[in-house]
Amino acid sequence: MSLTIVLLIQIVAAIATLALFSAGLAIVFGMMRVINLAHGEFLMLGAYSAIKSHEAGINDWIGMIVVAPIVVGLVGIIVERVLISRLYGRLIETMLATWGLSLFLTGLVTTIFGNTTLGTPTPLGTITIGDYGLGAYSILLIGVCALLMAAIYAVLRLTPWGIIARGTMQNPDMVAALGYNPKHIYAATFAIGAAVSGLAGGLLAPLTGVIPTMGSAFVAKAFITVISGGEAIILGTGSASIIFGGVNQLVSYWSTAVLGEAALLLAAIMLLRVLPQGISGRFFKGGV
Repeated sequence: MSLTIVLLIQIVAAIATLALFSAGLAIVFGMMRVINLAHGEFLMLGAYSAIKSHEAGINDWIGMIVVAPIVVGLVGIIVERVLISRLYGRLIETMLATWGLSLFLTGLVTTIFGNTTLGTPTPLGTITIGDYGLGAYSILLIGVCALLMAAIYAVLRLTPWGIIARGTMQNPDMVAALGYNPKHIYAATFAIGAAVSGLAGGLLAPLTGVIPTMGSAFVAKAFITVISGGEAIILGTGSASIIFGGVNQLVSYWSTAVLGEAALLLAAIMLLRVLPQGISGRFFKGGV
């Protein structure tokens, strides 16, 4: 019985982790139709912000939850104004530009901090369930992911800013006629997506070694999840995370982590074959 409980918690934690590091990309893609190939580097910057805050003597929780999203959010504002704003509606050019940005950020961080793997102790220790131990931090990530998804849903559905932002993505000329500047809304949306990525990177820093190239370990699974989920940020990405996180964790448990990753990719191929517009394109049209 205790083994079943531990396995279920691990599955839910895998789903939450996948949703967490995909959320920032989902906001940018779902709201702005921008494919940001530097998403993994935004995660990396969040992780470095948390690590350097720890080294500077700042409380670990403040570093992960406050410093990391603020730093990456500010980077997002600069990137949107300097680069992304000039390429709206030009998909190929945007992909090439953000790919170049990812290479630039990786090189910049390597130059500044070196290529040494950094890390910070995992908070909260271990809890015991029967004969098995489980990291309490994994359970915390489940709660953080749930709160983040609820917050995104509440902002987009229940606040004036969310309604204006969604309206801007559908008809910027009408929003401009109402007295709002679409450029400012685009910048704010991209910055929020970047900040969410920074938050994810900061929270994942204690679980993985932090190096300049760490983004490549997350970006592929994030893209698979967001594209398979479709346009709906919460319902689509959440549904895809449940499917892929569950498949990955179950196959990894019964075999190896490598086969778990392969099973995730196979599940994505099958899903997109059946639902080419993603999960939300079939089941959650008009949903958030």
